Amino acid sequence: MRILDTHLHLVYPDRFSYPWLANAPEINRPWSIEAYWAEAAPLGIEAALHMEVDVAESDIAGETEFVLGLDRIVGAIANGRPEHADFPAHLDKMAAFGGVKGIRRLLQFQPPELSTTETFINNIKLLPRYGMNFDICVKSHELPFAPPLIRACPDTQFILDHCGNPKVADREWESWTTRMEAIAELPNVACKVSGILSNVDATWTVDDIKPYVEFVIETFGWDRVVWGSDHPVVTLFADLTRWVKATEAIIAGASEDERAKLLYRNAERIYSVA
Repeated sequence: MRILDTHLHLVYPDRFSYPWLANAPEINRPWSIEAYWAEAAPLGIEAALHMEVDVAESDIAGETEFVLGLDRIVGAIANGRPEHADFPAHLDKMAAFGGVKGIRRLLQFQPPELSTTETFINNIKLLPRYGMNFDICVKSHELPFAPPLIRACPDTQFILDHCGNPKVADREWESWTTRMEAIAELPNVACKVSGILSNVDATWTVDDIKPYVEFVIETFGWDRVVWGSDHPVVTLFADLTRWVKATEAIIAGASEDERAKLLYRNAERIYSVA
């Protein structure tokens, strides 16, 4: 079955600055579109949405424009700073590129009050006007930051990245499930089955991650889940091939319609990919 990857990172150090990669030596190198497709295409991945890579703020527009011109990239989730008063001008610039499907402002490890200001909330409320969503990326202990923002912007479509980042290696469960249930109660949020392999250790198996993925699907429902590779972060404890095969094993008992919803159909609808 074909796959639309909703969470592909590409790294071009010769073009853009990625300050955070200095603290991630395992993946601090170029990750090109050509190398990605060499592995992704044989796995059934036919198209991808590029997810911003937290470039230096001065490179945000350049990164977005660049990736939109790459092979089989059917849209981009661009970086942005909704806490800034000039965010509407940023949205105008992103919209002018064509193909920007959403915005992500990393909330993980940020002050809790960042997403609670009137400026931030009012700016996120603007996104539907541009046909854009907002991807929320937080660590599991930060999940309580999400519901207030989601409730405050009922007309904005949100996507919670990385299954809410459960600490799989630490066998985190009850605290994570409780917080995820509170988020899933809100109708304007979907969950991205991605990034879970950045929360395991080197001994992980499919059985370790299966309960987490199944809980996400059960809690949000088959109509509110999308799939993402989180490449190249996925290479910390696996590779793209192993993640795709693990996903296929976990959803093997689902119907063809259900698998299609997770792997591409919901993404096409939620991110407005023609």
